[in-house]
Amino acid sequence: MTSQLKVAQTSDELLIAEFFQESVGKWRSERRYYTLPSGETKEMVSIITIRFLEAGCDELSKLAQMHGLPESVSLTCGAEVTWDTKSDTGKKESSGLTLFGALGNVLYRDRGFATPKPVTAEYHFPNPKTLCLRTEYNGSVFEEELKLIGSKYRTRQSIISRAGEQLMIGQYLEKRIESEE
Repeated sequence: MTSQLKVAQTSDELLIAEFFQESVGKWRSERRYYTLPSGETKEMVSIITIRFLEAGCDELSKLAQMHGLPESVSLTCGAEVTWDTKSDTGKKESSGLTLFGALGNVLYRDRGFATPKPVTAEYHFPNPKTLCLRTEYNGSVFEEELKLIGSKYRTRQSIISRAGEQLMIGQYLEKRIESEE
């Protein structure tokens, strides 16, 4: 049983490394958020920059420390994501940076969607181009699907729930505007 688990984790780690590497570059993300049950919508545009992080780099070492992982444990790969978001009216909404690091089928993050504290997400791949994440904290569940479409597009969908009730759905179309090869 253990050997099957290790094979699955190795497969997940290879897939997440490929997914992160294929996502490297600058993206224009057009986002629409639906607040439930009212159906109120909010549209935003973000410029997202993704950088691949190799095992052993300083960023992944610091991320592992934030999560209290033993020094003997090394995150296999990761990504640094920066963003700059404006509303559809051009008003600046947010900007920042977050780190992701993978180990087995767990994605370690330096912050969550709605918290500045470190969080973890379980991830899996229904196919090599589609990454599914599930993050839980503070009584909320965040489910996200990211899909690579060719080399120039990504789609994303996020569903935020609390106590079994869906509160928000986010849908995103991301177009690559610059690759970093």
